Amino acid sequence: MTSQDNINRSRAKWPRRLAIALAIALVAACLAAGAFLVYASSYYHDADAHHENLASTAQLPVEQGDGYLAFGDPNASVGLVFYPGAKVEYSAYAPLMRDLAERGVFSVVVQMPFNFAFFDINAADRVRAAYPAITSWWVGGHSLGGSMAAQYAADHADDPSMKGVVLAASYSASDLSHANLGAVSVYGSNDQVLNRSKLEENAGLLPSESSTVEIAGGNHAGFGDYGPQDGDGSASISPEQQRGQAADIIAAYLLDREQAATPQSASLPQAA
Repeated sequence: MTSQDNINRSRAKWPRRLAIALAIALVAACLAAGAFLVYASSYYHDADAHHENLASTAQLPVEQGDGYLAFGDPNASVGLVFYPGAKVEYSAYAPLMRDLAERGVFSVVVQMPFNFAFFDINAADRVRAAYPAITSWWVGGHSLGGSMAAQYAADHADDPSMKGVVLAASYSASDLSHANLGAVSVYGSNDQVLNRSKLEENAGLLPSESSTVEIAGGNHAGFGDYGPQDGDGSASISPEQQRGQAADIIAAYLLDREQAATPQSASLPQAA
């Protein structure tokens, strides 16, 4: 057999080898996708089985939109789009959204594909488009949701209607230190899920006028209504107390910033 014959035989084997390699890659991808779907299918469900927290009242309207739940006055001065934590059903944050709405912040929690916020970082876009009357928007979230909301804020830092980020048991992995934004971070003292090292290390990524508050006795799961979370510490306050304190802290920060940014009417001289 000549050298050319050997070359031709070698070349003839390449399509078969390529087909085998592609088949192996396809099988590996299918197995990985299957493993992810199994992992994602086990998530934390909203503990409010009868959806009582979604009841609308004259004082606190609730609206179901395209993959979101909106709470409060859609003509409020300040709006918040909230991203849920990883593997948590988005409606489990309805109690916190209600608490914030009662304090004057129009609050919207968005549904995420497979309950992971990194699959739809720009989810706030459709909410902001749906409520054009609100010109001061904040984005925030719980745990992974907060980090993804911080990424959204960083990407929209030059948008005049984007005012800042709200972090609940979370931290920013995006550099917001030079952005003209606000940031408020709240977490529970008994939280055993939050990476405290990252919380401290990444504090320098937040804007200069950011505020960080530890809720004494709170834990990781206390920001939502989905029951205990694996690996979390035990709370010494009730979830209702934790959410109420968080809402007080967040609403005060957002509304104070809004008031400070609103031009005050100039005093008119008194008539003689």
